[in-house]
Amino acid sequence: MMVCREFKTHRKGAKAQRMRQVNPLDFPGFSLRIAPLRREFCFSLHGFLHLGLALALVLGVSSAALAAGSRLTLDQALAAAQAAHPDLRLAEAERAAALAGQESAAARSDLAVNFDAAVRRARPSMGEESNLSDNYVRLNARKNLYDFGRTALAEQAAKAGVDAREMDLLEARERLRIEVMARFFDVLAADMQYTADNEYMAVGYVALDTARDRFKVGQLSSAELVETEHRYQELLARRNASQAQTRIARARLANAMNQPGRLAADLEDPKLPANNRALPEYEDLLPILREHNPRLRAQLALLEASRQRMEALRAENSPVLDAEFEAAGWSREVATRDTLRGGVVLTWPLYQGRRVSAQLAREQAQFQKLQAEADQLAMVLSEALLEVWAEIDQVRRSVRAAAAKQVEYRDLALEKARGEYETELKANLGDAMAATMAAKLRERSTEYRLALGFARLEALLGQPLEQKGTGQ
Repeated sequence: MMVCREFKTHRKGAKAQRMRQVNPLDFPGFSLRIAPLRREFCFSLHGFLHLGLALALVLGVSSAALAAGSRLTLDQALAAAQAAHPDLRLAEAERAAALAGQESAAARSDLAVNFDAAVRRARPSMGEESNLSDNYVRLNARKNLYDFGRTALAEQAAKAGVDAREMDLLEARERLRIEVMARFFDVLAADMQYTADNEYMAVGYVALDTARDRFKVGQLSSAELVETEHRYQELLARRNASQAQTRIARARLANAMNQPGRLAADLEDPKLPANNRALPEYEDLLPILREHNPRLRAQLALLEASRQRMEALRAENSPVLDAEFEAAGWSREVATRDTLRGGVVLTWPLYQGRRVSAQLAREQAQFQKLQAEADQLAMVLSEALLEVWAEIDQVRRSVRAAAAKQVEYRDLALEKARGEYETELKANLGDAMAATMAAKLRERSTEYRLALGFARLEALLGQPLEQKGTGQ
């Protein structure tokens, strides 16, 4: 069926083929072609049906039905990132080294068994015999009984170091989770931006095609035609840049998921119901941050480890009590040699020069440095908490409502444009579709921003927020 506002003959040949040449409008996972629209020319009802289908895609009405194969969900992306990601492997290696250090500290009081043997000749200072065989084999066992706190303090320092690495690993997991979420949302936003820019480019193509026809019949000057061509080229460049960004965003997501080179085709837009949870007051969250923040807990653990090392250094001037047992065999019998002996050995360092005092001074300087870093970190984290809290509060109070109103307005404008198009009053349906897609992008980007804000807030607090219902 054809409907005409003005009488125009059906053109033949190459020009008619160009006039009917469709313009590509690509959606992620779906390709659609839309015939150009002109106010002064005829339009086909079949072309309008194509526009209706594109509109359904833009609004997400039938996206699930048109998706080819399963889509990547946010939960799947987060789960994939936890599988041997380099950031996590680095944190786990640091923790393993700290655990080895703790085991080494605990082994200071372990039993030590040594075997030694010698083949030698001796010349006694008394007697007529000379150049005698003086070989021996010896087995020695030594076990520390009490070292006046050295081992216990070293163990406590090493354990504090392990606690710090555990907190670093927890922070690495939270940091990776936020990174995957951000990259996932970037892909969704890039897809919607590309779709909106593609709509604007299609509208620009129609305007350019119409301008060329008007120029040929003398209704448009060459300057106006060049201006229209310039606007179209700007729209085309923006559309191509958006298309490239969709691939770049997918590459970044693949790296965040520890799957470099495996670019996801389609992503499922998450519903994000947690965005509606209650937001406690900043003053209520600050004590939680100071008690549970992983970075702050790691810093305090390092501070405690330094304190224990200082105490262990002070104990270096204390005595050491060991139990020792020895069995030996000699090729030359001497009255002062025993085949078996055992006893308790007390070792008391009376003078060690400046070795201990120098080590203690260095550790005290390290302790002061860690203390300053802990105080500085507490201030930085308090500011970060306030910034994240204020962003969430501001988005929920104003940005979210403004984005929702814009979508509502664009939906009404789209319905109006569709009605005017059907009654042949105007041909601005393409512009309305593009503006609707841009409004939808703003609305979803606001939700992504809110979800990331809550994720950062929970990472700062070191624990999930309690679900207290809807908060405004």
